[in-house]
Amino acid sequence: MKTLIALGFLATIVYNLGAGLYFMMTDKGGSSRMVAALTRRIALSVALILLVLAGIASGFIQPHGVLG
Repeated sequence: MKTLIALGFLATIVYNLGAGLYFMMTDKGGSSRMVAALTRRIALSVALILLVLAGIASGFIQPHGVLG
């Protein structure tokens, strides 16, 4: 379940990044849709990082040492 939530967040982040690119190419400065899409992307990225940190702190997510 936690993997699906993380993948859902990542898919939405990539979608908003693509939407920002599309709006940048088509709007030619006529609207603020690009800024809104990129703001949503940043907010979702911060929310995902905070959820991962909260999951690690609560013990729901068990980190493992990849390098060690």
